[in-house]
Amino acid sequence: MVQPPPIHPQDSQPNPNDAELASELVKSCKAIRDQVARVVVGQTDVVEQLLIAILSRGHCLLEGVPGLAKTLMIRTLAQSMHLDFHRIQFTPDLMPGDITGTDIIQEDPDTGRRKLLFERGPIFTQMLLADEINRTPPKTQAALLEAMQEHEVTAGGKTYTLKEPFFVLATQNPIEQEGTYPLPEAQRDRFLFHVVVDYPTRDEESEIVDRTTSTFDSEVQAVVTGEQIVAFQKTVRRVPLPPHVKDWVLDAVRSVRPRDPQCASWAKDLIEWGPGPRASQQLVLAAKARALMQGRPQVTLDDVQTLALPVLRHRIVPTFTAEADGITVDDLIHRLIKDLTPKKAAAL
Repeated sequence: MVQPPPIHPQDSQPNPNDAELASELVKSCKAIRDQVARVVVGQTDVVEQLLIAILSRGHCLLEGVPGLAKTLMIRTLAQSMHLDFHRIQFTPDLMPGDITGTDIIQEDPDTGRRKLLFERGPIFTQMLLADEINRTPPKTQAALLEAMQEHEVTAGGKTYTLKEPFFVLATQNPIEQEGTYPLPEAQRDRFLFHVVVDYPTRDEESEIVDRTTSTFDSEVQAVVTGEQIVAFQKTVRRVPLPPHVKDWVLDAVRSVRPRDPQCASWAKDLIEWGPGPRASQQLVLAAKARALMQGRPQVTLDDVQTLALPVLRHRIVPTFTAEADGITVDDLIHRLIKDLTPKKAAAL
């Protein structure tokens, strides 16, 4: 069984300040969106999913062609939240020590004695942009695993705790396949969302051209702090989960596991591997965050149905038959939602 990120027992208990924190969360999310909109045109759905991931204490994998402002969007988010930000450009020659840090020999100028000191790498931050993560070999990609799951880094036999909140937002280019290393399933599963960044509309692209080819400039202001984000994350976990919504999540995840007795008949032919328990956990957490962002006190079916795509997209492996027929993972998830929704809606 996959364990969820560790939390203190008291974090799941009702808090008298939850109503106030929930109201503050809604205002803060709107303020963050406004700050991002000063710099980034459009991409409102992507920004919302990034905010949901942050409030859920999760990480995001963003996929899109070059030039869609993925890096700019993440940097602006960090600035609006007053978080420490580091960017790593992943390349084929990048080594794990280039991410986590390494021991260096330092000589004391007074005594002349030498000692080993740990030089911290760029992973020691609060928001880490792993740019083009699929351009580096798996052994370097794996340097992020412990930090993403445990929020810790082990190097030289010592374990260092990362500053909270901590997020990894990784990007990858879907076009170029030569010289790339697809993320292993274990690494992909640690991302809460797989977000697809699409092209802007014509009007949005027109505004992008106007902004970037003129003297337009906008300064981003910090509207929340890291401490507030941590408080919001704890509030998210205390949002009630109605039984029928939990049942929908369990039905959805188990319906696309080919070896599960509850698996849908069509899924057995089209899906090689289905999502694990972490998918259920993270879909619920993300739905709780979305409910709070929209000012609602509990999760609804619309929350889990809307977020099923980014949560399951990178956790389903289609069969050769599906790929040969041109059936994408997104097609499979849409079919899953369509199959389950009428049944659940009729039962309520």
